[in-house]
Amino acid sequence: MERSKVNNTTNINNTNILAHGLKEYGLLCALIIIVTFFQFSTNNILLDPLNLTNLILQNSYIVIMALGMLMVIISGHIDLSVGSVVGFTGALAATLMVTNEMPFIPAMFICLFVGALIGAIQGYWIAYWKVPSFIVTLAGMLVFRGLTLIALEGQSVGPFEDSFNTLSSGFIPEFFGEEFHMTSLLVGVVVSIAFFFLELRQRKLATLHEISTSSTLFFVLKNLALSAVIIAFSYLLACYRGMPNVLIIMGVLVALYTFIMNRTTIGRRIYAVGGNAKAAKLSGINTERVVFLAFVNMGILAAFAGLIFTARLNSATPSGGFGFELDVIAACFIGGASAAGGVGKVFAVVIGAFIMGVMNNGMSIMGIGVDYQQVIKGLVLLGAVLIDIYTKNKT
Repeated sequence: MERSKVNNTTNINNTNILAHGLKEYGLLCALIIIVTFFQFSTNNILLDPLNLTNLILQNSYIVIMALGMLMVIISGHIDLSVGSVVGFTGALAATLMVTNEMPFIPAMFICLFVGALIGAIQGYWIAYWKVPSFIVTLAGMLVFRGLTLIALEGQSVGPFEDSFNTLSSGFIPEFFGEEFHMTSLLVGVVVSIAFFFLELRQRKLATLHEISTSSTLFFVLKNLALSAVIIAFSYLLACYRGMPNVLIIMGVLVALYTFIMNRTTIGRRIYAVGGNAKAAKLSGINTERVVFLAFVNMGILAAFAGLIFTARLNSATPSGGFGFELDVIAACFIGGASAAGGVGKVFAVVIGAFIMGVMNNGMSIMGIGVDYQQVIKGLVLLGAVLIDIYTKNKT
């Protein structure tokens, strides 16, 4: 009888661990499946080192904006103006650096300040005047798109100086050779080792606090698989020109925002406000300030993404950033963020952004028209929201 109870308890624990693993890494598995599908469908072009580098460069600004959009969505709001802010920031950078020949460092800080100011203006109306974020940011989308056209007078402005272009098109220095970029591979190895020790530390803390953890075998296999993916990814990049600068920037930002959302007071307050704003208010949280800061942060990241996008094109264009808001919002919802607020993780949103990026890139290589691409992306977004609703109703 006792042995039967033990076996039943073990089976329940294993089932719970498996369910938790699927919930935690299911999105990553989905990305791997999608990558595998397009790798075969494109005759191995998708993971070609050149195309992989282009895939990172094409999606860098989407990932960066998705970090800010996640905070906005978790707080229970939305920002439709980010694409227009990208275009306006690019136009401002061109005006300062190309037209007025300002050095790129002070010009970049001015653009980031303007992005923060845009976020502050919109956040003020949303947080303190309770104007719906949909209305405020829709107005912002129209206003800043118009200002972009005015600033550029309807034409592209460029080129920029090489030092500014390295923000997006540059690569980390190579110290060991020219044909194969060993430095990039070593960075991947170091990241995988660091990730393993962080996971090991979390496991020890969970055990110390008597929180159920996965079996040792599952833990080892999981980390070996993740390390293999990271090292293989680094190897492919090392075969071309190494790791792009923007990948390092993305990695730093993802680590920073993961820490902010999981380990800081402001992160916990954003979750609290999105989960139940009235309860958060009654518990002493300044909900207006939390929402205001979320939009300021979104403005800064949108401006930074605008600089990266403009540096990659080497010119500011009137259509810069057009439609970016849709990809950014889609990345958040595919990554598990809830439309009702209060739910979402940084790592999952990054995976969601790359799912959208791989789909865009893979369908383009396969020759699928933009019209059908929009249909497929719309269906994927709708499916992600329906899954979120189904999960909520089930729980």
